[in-house]
Amino acid sequence: MSAEASAGEDRLLIRELVENWVVWRDAGDWERFATVWHDDGYMMATWFQGPAPDFIRVSREGFERGASTILHFLGGSSVDVAGERAVAQTKMTIAQRAEVQGVLCDVVCTGRFYDFLERRAGRWGLVLRQPIYEKDRLDPVDPGARLGLDHERLARFPAGYRHLAYLQSSLGFEVKPDMPGLSGPEVEGLYRRGARWLAGELGDPRG
Repeated sequence: MSAEASAGEDRLLIRELVENWVVWRDAGDWERFATVWHDDGYMMATWFQGPAPDFIRVSREGFERGASTILHFLGGSSVDVAGERAVAQTKMTIAQRAEVQGVLCDVVCTGRFYDFLERRAGRWGLVLRQPIYEKDRLDPVDPGARLGLDHERLARFPAGYRHLAYLQSSLGFEVKPDMPGLSGPEVEGLYRRGARWLAGELGDPRG
């Protein structure tokens, strides 16, 4: 097999892994969801930052309490492969439903999954998932409902995920205030780490 064909096969396998992450996580298929990660995998999100096993545990606990209100949808994907390492960027939306000030609302955030992957013992797996949050909006489920947001509080969060952060902080989550957005030093630093990961210069993709 040529190097080009091998890289193409790797891209297909990685795309399948990214799709499995979303389907298995949102369906609560926790045993298979665990297989997309390496043992030292790490998840970064607005509401959670930590090892993959802990992310699986807290996601499962929320799901079993009936709080399966965070859902994902995927778009196009771009995968860079360099030997046993890869970086994948996949367009996505995150949708969450919850009450905000007594009004049931939907928040939808558009962005990208930026994934650091490695092939170990012949298997591709996630080493780090770092979402990029590009823009979001919040709407009452009942279009006739009236919702008054605290604009001073809303403005404390980055533009790319401020409505998502507003909703999640209303639920008691401590939201990370410096996640990468469409532009700025956080996302530029992420791209640099991605390049170093592919070049084999970075041991821990978290930096």
